[in-house]
Amino acid sequence: MSQKTATPPRDGFSSRFGLIAAAAGSAVGLGNIWKFPYIVGENGGSAFILIYLISILCVGLPVLLAEFIVGRRGGANAVRSFKKLAPNTKWPIIGWLGIIAAFMILGFYTVIAGYTIHYFILSITNAFSGMTSEQITQTFNQFSSGYAPIIYTIIFILLSVIVLFGGIKNGIEKYTKVLMPGLVGIIILLVIRAVTLPGAGEGLQFLFKPDFSQLSMSAILDALGHSFFSLSVGMGTMLTYGSYISKKENLASVSCSIAIADTMIALLAGVAIFPAVFAFGIDPTAGPGLVFITLPNVFLQMPGGNIFGALFFLLLFIAALTSVVSIFEVIITYVTEELNVNRRKALLLTTLAVIVISIVCSLSQTPNTFLSFNGHSLFDWMDLLSANVLLPIGGLLIMLFLGFVMKKDEVADELSQGSKSIKTTMVYLTITKFIAPLAIAIVFLTGIQALFH
Repeated sequence: MSQKTATPPRDGFSSRFGLIAAAAGSAVGLGNIWKFPYIVGENGGSAFILIYLISILCVGLPVLLAEFIVGRRGGANAVRSFKKLAPNTKWPIIGWLGIIAAFMILGFYTVIAGYTIHYFILSITNAFSGMTSEQITQTFNQFSSGYAPIIYTIIFILLSVIVLFGGIKNGIEKYTKVLMPGLVGIIILLVIRAVTLPGAGEGLQFLFKPDFSQLSMSAILDALGHSFFSLSVGMGTMLTYGSYISKKENLASVSCSIAIADTMIALLAGVAIFPAVFAFGIDPTAGPGLVFITLPNVFLQMPGGNIFGALFFLLLFIAALTSVVSIFEVIITYVTEELNVNRRKALLLTTLAVIVISIVCSLSQTPNTFLSFNGHSLFDWMDLLSANVLLPIGGLLIMLFLGFVMKKDEVADELSQGSKSIKTTMVYLTITKFIAPLAIAIVFLTGIQALFH
């Protein structure tokens, strides 16, 4: 009883739109606008997208809903929720994995997010004007391997702190209600410009006319893996957000809305990028360099390209910001509730820790760094270990917890809140127990294999 009394009053979302904006903002990140288009390009286009959509339905959505159920039922941070639902067991380790993953992801993610600020400035000042393709590549290589990213990373983290300072209702919800419609507006402008370019039809055909001869087993596994990671699950973010969701909200409906918003923005990002790439005869399989090397080349050839380039990097910045604040919140909520400190102090402690980790990650990208191991920099290891190990394990354990440990009537009760029907409960439990865990296990084993190649 004394522990409950000591816990500060919990914040919460004030509206359904605010909840969906915040959760969709968490899901919509660099993965949708930076990673999704280039893995679509690497895996042959529309056939890959079809597998990705099936994977979202069978894997991503069930895990997202599971996190919301555990979070709202536990009504606390990622660790304490499991302590409440399964006292005196080892299950709270899922929450710990989420917190470790959150720190690791913030370490490298904020560095990439800092790039978006730099590239927005380069675009708006028309700095790429007159550059050759080789010079654009050299610009990126010199910047990413230097010390300047540290400054932009710290700026980005401090901007995130401004959003986080107000808490859930007056911080995250307030800002994402503005940022997410802004993000959608920018991406629609970019889509309109892309599809009206001469030769854009080839890019649209690449995206929407399936060619199953291009579909390999590797592509199927990539689609499965990306469907899992694109919804921001497995790291405790949605579980933490779930703890702030009102009982009047129907979790299945909210989860579907978030999955649809996340998927639509990923597809729109593809429509904004590939027609332009094909229109100017540039290789769509450019990989991770698509955004920071290939696209500046595209914008350079486009009338008014510096303006559209600036809009694109502003779009990337907003996507990164809404994701980063949600990952921060996992740690802040834990520190606030477990160390019994006020939000301001928890935010300060978390921010200082993330700045240190991010600086070290950025330094690992510099030449002759000692922060590398087995051919990968610390930056790369943070990305590889979180994506290939921690997130799949976290997601797998959450599904097993919901399917085999949590009481069926508790799951049914959470699914029935805000709804007049619970017909979906048994179907959902079947997916939870068998289909999703198997798919996540495949993602995990594939990811582990990738670490050793």
